[in-house]
Amino acid sequence: MITADKDELKAKRNCLLVLRNKKINIFDGAENIVKGFAVGGYYFDKINYVAFDKPDEIVRSLIDGKENYENFIIFCPAEMEETLKKFVTALYKSEFNELGILKSGKSNAFILFSDRENRLRSEDINNILDKKYGLKHERAYVKTVGAPAQAIGKAIEDAIKVNSEKTETVKKLVDFNVSENFGECTIEVIYSDEIPKSIFDNVFRTLVNSLDEYVYSVENFKLAERLVQLLKLRRMKISVAESFTGGGVGKKLVEIPGASEVYREGLNTYSNEAKIGRLGVGEDTLRRCGAVSEETAAQMAEGLINSGNCDISIATTGIAGPKSDNTNKPVGLIFIAIGLKERVEVYKYNLKGTREQITETAINLALFLAYKTLK
Repeated sequence: MITADKDELKAKRNCLLVLRNKKINIFDGAENIVKGFAVGGYYFDKINYVAFDKPDEIVRSLIDGKENYENFIIFCPAEMEETLKKFVTALYKSEFNELGILKSGKSNAFILFSDRENRLRSEDINNILDKKYGLKHERAYVKTVGAPAQAIGKAIEDAIKVNSEKTETVKKLVDFNVSENFGECTIEVIYSDEIPKSIFDNVFRTLVNSLDEYVYSVENFKLAERLVQLLKLRRMKISVAESFTGGGVGKKLVEIPGASEVYREGLNTYSNEAKIGRLGVGEDTLRRCGAVSEETAAQMAEGLINSGNCDISIATTGIAGPKSDNTNKPVGLIFIAIGLKERVEVYKYNLKGTREQITETAINLALFLAYKTLK
């Protein structure tokens, strides 16, 4: 029988130990360590949360980290620094340097603090590991809106398998980090410089093509930033009328430097009177169809275009909850209209979630639909 050496079993395995107050249900930034580690193409094989008033559990976790993982990160309150360093130093028979880095043979331990600024960042740890393993990572991005999780998973699977004879190479040298925020998704592709360019290009092309209808950028740009860039390129101005997104669409646009060159105006027309008086929505339309309807959204967008001051318009109307209006239409029903001088398109969605989730997702959808209309 062949028995693996303990160092082989530990090789490239990573552990995060989080020491926290069990009475306070927050992780004090531990999630940022996980995200920062992933940015470098590294992942934790184990994440252990331990209450800092449980000394026996802490000791067991420290021994486990040393014996079973090649890279061990300890995240703790600053007041525990000296006690932990003393124990871990004895465990590894090596000292921490002034940055909180300990090296012992092939093993590394790092100490970070939850309540004090750290001189050591996730990026620094990633660089140490890159140097340790002789790796150099590059990054590419695919940014999407509205892509279902299944579609993203299938696209990544297809991208990995596209070079059938090189699938194992791709699995070894390419990682995919997926993060989603209110319908907007960032797929970060982390790849080693060891992968042949032709193979990586095929992987990336397949990923982008598979998600084409949802993609707004293959660079790490914000959604509103891409829309502002495109408006400038087209020499067009945009206006916005919002009925339930509360100025959120306009706010996203004006956060982008230089937006004043393309952003004409934004109206928050919540009441029927405002829709009629400011946008020219028909009283009959509101009576027959209601404020939350395809017809009202279309007329809101038309009203902005008909003012003659913009080239493209966005209009939003919907029910964000937590309760429906007196029409019994469901919470999460929204209509987004995109207006051009020659036509208006209205999109209907039934969103799920809290009031914030519905509103923020609608804002991202509105910006994305405007971008896709101009693209």
